[in-house]
Amino acid sequence: MPQNSNSAAAKFEPARPVRLAALVDYQSGAIVSREILKGATGKVALFAFDEGEALSEHTSPFNALVQIVEGEAEITISGQPHRVQEGELILMPAQQPHALKALQRFKMALTMIRS
Repeated sequence: MPQNSNSAAAKFEPARPVRLAALVDYQSGAIVSREILKGATGKVALFAFDEGEALSEHTSPFNALVQIVEGEAEITISGQPHRVQEGELILMPAQQPHALKALQRFKMALTMIRS
């Protein structure tokens, strides 16, 4: 079956189910990231944070949707901390400072749409 032009940007096989958590692995003492889909107007990336690892406060020009795939994280948005657990998602609004910390090992999907 021919693939459309958008499927070439996927980092996994199109039209087949895949376990999201299986697409990125933990690494001791590190944060691992893997872009799994990229297009002109946005991207989807997976992250695996080892316990205690963190991303310091920063901003983004675009909204970023975070879905916790496994584990638990503290996500601080504009100074307000949020405990986000497996199966939950949170929107980090554009231009608002945010930071992430692994309360335990966790994996997340980050969807960013540039518009």
